[in-house]
Amino acid sequence: MLHLKKYYAFILICTITVLLNSCARIMHKPGKFKITDAVLYPPPPDTARLQYLTSISGSDYLGFRSKFATFLMGTETVQHMVKPYGMNMRNGRLYICDPGIGGLEIIDFNTKKYRNFVPGSTGQLKSPLNCYVDSNDYLYVADPGRREIVLYDSSGKYIYKFSDTGNFKPTDVMIYGNEIWVTNPDNHRLNVYDKNTRQLIKYFAEQYGAGDDGFLYSPFNVFITQDIVYVTDFGDFRIKEYDHNGKFLKSIGSYGTGTGQFVRPKGIACDRESNLFVVDAGFENTQMFNSKGQLLMFFGGPYKGPGDMWLPAKVIIDYDNNKFFQKYVDPKYDLNYLIIVSNQYGPDKINVYGSISPKK
Repeated sequence: MLHLKKYYAFILICTITVLLNSCARIMHKPGKFKITDAVLYPPPPDTARLQYLTSISGSDYLGFRSKFATFLMGTETVQHMVKPYGMNMRNGRLYICDPGIGGLEIIDFNTKKYRNFVPGSTGQLKSPLNCYVDSNDYLYVADPGRREIVLYDSSGKYIYKFSDTGNFKPTDVMIYGNEIWVTNPDNHRLNVYDKNTRQLIKYFAEQYGAGDDGFLYSPFNVFITQDIVYVTDFGDFRIKEYDHNGKFLKSIGSYGTGTGQFVRPKGIACDRESNLFVVDAGFENTQMFNSKGQLLMFFGGPYKGPGDMWLPAKVIIDYDNNKFFQKYVDPKYDLNYLIIVSNQYGPDKINVYGSISPKK
């Protein structure tokens, strides 16, 4: 009799779990959204420009083995992110630096595969902070723990490492053309290396001294466009703009708690209209500026629910992978491009937002 009661209890739990999982999936089916369900920025009655689409915190997002299967089989198979930081998107794959695992999480949306990349031996990482993947699928990782940039080929095989003499603590890396750009807050510089030889070819802004507008107190993140090099100066609470030769152009923001100001600015990215997105770990939001440096809007905020942030670190813009997130878009809007923000803490590690416009 006791065994029969346990059996019925088991069946009841299974039934409830299936129903809950089904309800959760239905909420994300295309066409099921209502305007009141979507998290929009700015909120109604203003015209929405962005929508929070979804979040990713582990392998369960891709429909791998569910918690229900784990309950039945008794083995935990879901892989969870620990403390994600920098990201890069290439060919339908999202690369996420995670110092918490000493490696990266790599999500392939085409094949629905999720894996941890934790290299060993000479390629072992200590504190992977930011990364970039080039057109050959070569992975560059800025590791301030190793004080090196570490390079892997498309199969994940360790290839090479390089650094600089003296104080070198790389915090971000980006490839532009035939050059590798690296932020180095320990010596107030932005280093530029030849992509083929990995030799240092120039650095800036050495022509500016402390107190000058163009001086870099603690360059932490970099983003490069055809005309402008954007640098997060964490030590000066500003985003600074230079041309490709290191000439200072202007700065955006200042220290403070008002709109358009920063407390802990980190990741930066630009869209194709030269709108600049800046993550602020202090405000726990992302601010958006136009090409003139004027604040357009902000989104996120201290975590209370979906769309909010919890110690955000990086923002990336992606135009090539809308199809993987189209199902989350409110049917009243068209999806223009994706804005992806990493959170080091909280239940939502990677927030995916969409730039949207009303359907005509």
